[in-house]
This record gives sequence, C-alpha cells and structure tokens, in this order.
Amino acid sequence: MFIENDLKQILAKGLTKEKVEQQINNFVTGFPFANIVNTATPENGIVVLNNSEVSDIVDFYKNASKKISITKFVPASGAASRMFKDLFEFLNSENSNFTNFSEVKTFFERLKDFAFYAELTDVLSKNNIDENDYKKVLEFLLSERGLNYGFLPKALIKFHKYKINAKTSIEEHLFEAASYAKNDKKQANLVFTVSADHNLLFQQKINEVKAECENMFDVKFNIELTEQKQSTDIIAVDENNLPFREKDGSLIFRPGGHGALIENLNEIDADIIFIKNIDNVVHQNFAGKTIDYKQVIAGVLLKTKAKVNELLNSIENNNFNADEVAKILNNEFAIKTSQEFKKYTKNEKTDYLKTKLNRPIRVCGMVKNEGEPGGGPFWVKEADGTVQLQIVESAEIDKKNVENSKILNTSTHFNPVDLVCSTKDYKNQKFDLLNFVNYSAGFISEKSKNGKALKAQELPGLWNGAMSNWITLFVEVPLITFNPVKTVNDLLRKEHLEIN
Repeated sequence: MFIENDLKQILAKGLTKEKVEQQINNFVTGFPFANIVNTATPENGIVVLNNSEVSDIVDFYKNASKKISITKFVPASGAASRMFKDLFEFLNSENSNFTNFSEVKTFFERLKDFAFYAELTDVLSKNNIDENDYKKVLEFLLSERGLNYGFLPKALIKFHKYKINAKTSIEEHLFEAASYAKNDKKQANLVFTVSADHNLLFQQKINEVKAECENMFDVKFNIELTEQKQSTDIIAVDENNLPFREKDGSLIFRPGGHGALIENLNEIDADIIFIKNIDNVVHQNFAGKTIDYKQVIAGVLLKTKAKVNELLNSIENNNFNADEVAKILNNEFAIKTSQEFKKYTKNEKTDYLKTKLNRPIRVCGMVKNEGEPGGGPFWVKEADGTVQLQIVESAEIDKKNVENSKILNTSTHFNPVDLVCSTKDYKNQKFDLLNFVNYSAGFISEKSKNGKALKAQELPGLWNGAMSNWITLFVEVPLITFNPVKTVNDLLRKEHLEIN
C-alpha cells in the first residue's frame, strides 16, 4: 500500500506505518454509535443550584483557589473565515444590492456598532474608499489589502468596544482569567492553542496588550502558545478506502479535529484547568454571571476531588465498605455500577471501585437548549456495563434506532464547551490523559478534492470521546454564559455591545 516516499512522509509527521494503517482500518470498519440509555436532565443527572448554594460554593472556591495551581486552556486556532461566510458570498456574487443577502444588509446597517469600525474606516480613508461602496468595503475588511479579517484567527478580530479602545477575544480571556483563575500571588496562567500560520501574529498581539492588561487587572499573566501536533493528523482515503493522493503522488493528511488537543492538554501541569473556546466571551459589562458560574463549577470540582481522594485513600488502607462506596458512586458521582457488581468477589469489587474512582474529573456547565448547536448530556452505557454521564454529539447517535430518537426528543440542555478539569490522581501525580480516551468514538465525513470523493476522519472530540473515560458531572449554568461568535453579526447581540 505504501511506497518508500510514503513512509518518509509518514515519519516526517511523527507517525508510524502501523498508526496510519490503523487509521485506514477505521475507515473500513467505521466507528460504533454511543450506547445512550437516557437523557441527562435537571431531574436526572444535571445539578441545579439555588442562589444560596451558588453564593456558598463561590465563597468556597475563592478560599480554596488560594492553595492550588490553576490554568486556563483556550482552544484558539480556529480561523475567522466562517464568521464572514455571508460577506464573502456577497463579495464574490454579481449582486450590487442586498437581495437574498439579508445578513449582509444588517451588517452594513449596523456597521458603526462593530468594534472594528474605527480600524476599518481608517483603512478606507487612507485608500479613498466610500463607505457606500459595499464591495470595496468588504474587500478592505476581509482581504490583505486592508484588515485581512477573512484570513485571521478569531482571536485577532476586534470583538468589543470600550471607551478607550476596542478589545479582541484574547483580551477578554485575560480579563476572565484575572477574575477567576488567578492564585494568591496574583498570577494567572493561560494556554492558547494556535495554528503554526498564526503563531507569530498571536505572539505579537499578546506582546502588544499583555502589559496594559496586567496593569488594568492587577495580575501577572503567564501565557503559553501551543500548536496542534502534526502527529495527530489523519490520512485521507478515497471511496474505496485507499490512500487519497495529490497529483504528485504524495499522501494527503488532514488535521484530526479538536480531539487532537487532548495531547496539548496532557502537557499542562496544574491542579485544575478551565477550558473555554476563544469566541465564547462577552463584553466585560456582562461578565458577572460568567465569572460567578466559572467559580461554581470549579468549586463543585474541588469538592468532588476531595471526596474522591478520601475514598481512594480509604480503599488503599482497606478501611471501606464496597457496597457503600458503590452507593456514593451512584448518588454523588453519577456512576451507576454494572449489574454484575453485586456478584463480584471483594477483590474484584475493590479493583472495580479503584478503576472508577482513580480517573481525571471534569465538571461541565450545561445550558438550556434554545436551538444552539452543541454536544448534549446523556447517560451512556459503557462496555463493562457501567452507566455514566457523557457529552455526546448528534453524529455519535444512531438516529434510526427508535428508542434513541425518543431519548433525543427529551433532551433539554447542551454543553457550550464550559469545563473545569482535574488531571491529577489522589497522590497528586499527573494522569496520562491519553489512557482515558475512547478511541472508538471518532468521526468519518465525506468531502471532495479535485472533483473526487474524499473521506476524512476526526479523532474523538476533546470533550466527547477524548474525555469519555473521565468522572463527569453536569451543572446547570445560565444561558448568559454562552455567547459564541459564529457569524460576524453575532457581535451585534447585546452581550457583545458596549453599554452607553
């Protein structure tokens, strides 16, 4: 299947022939659907806290966070091109008006409301471009002739207006980190994932704003940029599951999706790690609830972690009742033991309980589903018969199964990539997170290249299969905490606008 040049290409990516052969085999066999048994709801798996409980756990976190190391992990390598999809379509069309382009019409009607308006008008003025020359305006907004916004990462787009200047989402993440992810020495650690193409621009932006943000927020920022590893790329195949090749005969590899970032996450050494996407930020005037609930889910995590450590130490000291621990798993950690558990010997029960407890932990914010896309909260039956909470994407569910369809129809919440994680064991040693990935939870999609059908594969998603063997808890958070910018006009939502 592979010739000598193929093997050189494979090795240059940090892959092995055996690994690539396994990738091809995944195309042949496909991936199994998730075995969902029920929807997680506020009555069944999603914790809902009242105002008093929220206040108490925020206070608990504020005190506990002084004694631990914290890092905020921000997937930020996504390009902004999809934000401007409608604008690109209008620019490349023959239309001179907004017929069939209602989003573009709204964009120009509200142009002055965008945080990048001043920057754009400066470029237009220097090039003698009239604001009513819509296609020229878009050309200087999107292309390298002007701001080049159509080809930058979202992280470098100006999102929010302020009286002094406009801020990118990078700066808003620094503000958030200063608010809930700093230690008692007033230090905040952040890791941004970036693409190799934008690493330098990203670094320049951080150098430009870091000192100002440190002075403004009274925090010292330790910022690291990390790139998705080439060794996580996946070979593409044709419709016969044979390697898809370029015209020069070389193999085509594609990025493995956000699931590849589990390797970057695995390199972080911290007691807790917040995870939040780069585009999910609000204007600082609206950030209060976001900050509160980040502390809430972190407080729930720390309380859970302390209980897990206590149980594991009692098991190690042989000072435990297996059936009582199993009840705690079910009632407090959303882990329902397998039907076979009662039949196990004492040693088998001990091994089972240690395996279920000695794992990374994540607490995930869940918002009420109001039509936004996102992975849903479900109870999933694992291969060993254990039923536990999982975030499952729609593509992972067999919708032809009548029971699955019924379960899907009862779904009330989704996960907006709002997580806080513990990645150390009860002896404070880092877990190897790659040992907890469900590698059978990948995705296959059909695309085309050069007019030919191409099949692509993605690794198990970062908060789906890559974390499916973690202890998982769900906490309801307000919808205000979820404000992604999927299209440029999303920046016109009130949560992204300055209050006059």
